[in-house]
Amino acid sequence: MLVLQPASAQADTALDNKAATWVAALQLTDNAKAKKVQAAIATHLTAVKDWHNNHPFTLVPEGINPVTGSKLSELDRDIIICSTKPKSVHENLMTVLRAELDSAQVEMILDKYTIGKVDFTLRGYKAIVPDLTAKEETEIIKNIKQAREQAIDYKNMKEISAIFEIYKTKCEQYLNNNGRNWRQMYKAYTDKIKAEKEAAKKQQ
Repeated sequence: MLVLQPASAQADTALDNKAATWVAALQLTDNAKAKKVQAAIATHLTAVKDWHNNHPFTLVPEGINPVTGSKLSELDRDIIICSTKPKSVHENLMTVLRAELDSAQVEMILDKYTIGKVDFTLRGYKAIVPDLTAKEETEIIKNIKQAREQAIDYKNMKEISAIFEIYKTKCEQYLNNNGRNWRQMYKAYTDKIKAEKEAAKKQQ
């Protein structure tokens, strides 16, 4: 007889499996350590999911963004309500990761949560900004790594991408404040890509 699990139980099992896969990628030789890390990740993933599912965006009243004056979108309201989860959800995970893993392994887990957006975003800046300096790169990496650690506390890629956008704006403001023109560089980059696509079409 087939016994169907409730949707919530199925979701928790999927998160347990995800945590197990991520920890397996670390290739830890200490089984006790691996189990501790896996449990911390599974607990965190479940807490993030439960908070998201139990706190719909409608709990945040419709209104405006006080910085831009624009009406709050559903995603804005989603981010606001999800950002109110207890700090302990994040801190409990990071405490275990930093106690049990080295810095490279911690970064590997954070990259699993955010599907490698730090590397992807950095490659984007390197493609757009001509002759990116070491100082500029250091500032960009600092910002997008902050984005990554903050983004792990959000359930889906829309929310994760929105957190990265906050820090990408900081990167672009930094570049503008230090002699660069982000809008000009971005236009030059998109024009170049467009020209390359047109040239490729003509060669077909």
